[in-house]
Amino acid sequence: MSTPTPDTPASLDTPVVVGAPPGASPDPATGPLDLLAITLTVILCLSWGLNQVAVKLALPDVPPVMQATIRAAGATILLTTWMLARGVRFDFRDGTLKPGILIGLLFTAEYILIYQGLLYTSASRSVVYLYTAPIFVVIASRRFLPGERFTSLQWMGIVLSFAGIVIAFGEASPFEKPEQALGNAMMVLAAIGAAGTTLVAKASSLCRAPYEKTLFYQLAMAVPVSAVCMLLLGERITAVPSNLSIASLIFQAAWVAFITFLIWFGLVQRYSANRLAALTFLTPLFGVAAGYLVLDEPLTTRFLLAVAMVTVGTLLPRLPDGREALHRVRSRRASQQR
Repeated sequence: MSTPTPDTPASLDTPVVVGAPPGASPDPATGPLDLLAITLTVILCLSWGLNQVAVKLALPDVPPVMQATIRAAGATILLTTWMLARGVRFDFRDGTLKPGILIGLLFTAEYILIYQGLLYTSASRSVVYLYTAPIFVVIASRRFLPGERFTSLQWMGIVLSFAGIVIAFGEASPFEKPEQALGNAMMVLAAIGAAGTTLVAKASSLCRAPYEKTLFYQLAMAVPVSAVCMLLLGERITAVPSNLSIASLIFQAAWVAFITFLIWFGLVQRYSANRLAALTFLTPLFGVAAGYLVLDEPLTTRFLLAVAMVTVGTLLPRLPDGREALHRVRSRRASQQR
């Protein structure tokens, strides 16, 4: 990803868990998205929204951190095969090793928090809290990415999103459901971890590395670290998992952690990353709907209001700044008149 200039506002060009591919231009195309790009992005959003539901479905048979370990291991094997087939070099002497280890540790911590947190909170609530990650990216960009600045839409998005989080947290008293409050807090921490992976990818030598390599660092690091945590927690499988649990694990590892990531990276290379990212507001909506329809999770008016506020709040920073758009139009007209 190119280095921001002083006139470039902090942009949100990534979905919550998936970063835009390092080395790719954040806006390789400026035209509208075609039907293929829109269809694929909607499918990706549906898949990401369903991921937490899939974890919940497998929890009766497979403990949470063990699921995260299996997911990472399966996706790493598939990604390694893909990289070998495409001739992507496993050269760790190119200056990416240290940031690669860091991004891998952040990624691992993020997913351990997500999977463990799903023991305590609902899938629908988890996806809403996770989707606040882009807001943390905007806030942290002010400090860690020189030249990044806030637009008025970004300020509005930050205020609206955090107001939505406060409403969602206050929906149920932590004294009545302390475990849910713990799970919600773990999801917010996971969102901060997701923001950290994006910042490391943007601010380090990983921005010049192939996107497969950055993804490999994340998934490969997650395998041993998650396995150690799994052993420390004493997790084990006590019976043969059901077909539903096995299907859930395959969905998480092969489809979500491998195929959807690669599809997203491919889309960002061909289309405007900002236009694509604007569609990812569908992810929490799909996640909330899936939690309600599949898991029969309760929905209250107050929580739906919080969902709307967080969704709109994370969408606003991805919209073009009106003053800058007007300036570009005037500049284009002036150049045409010469």
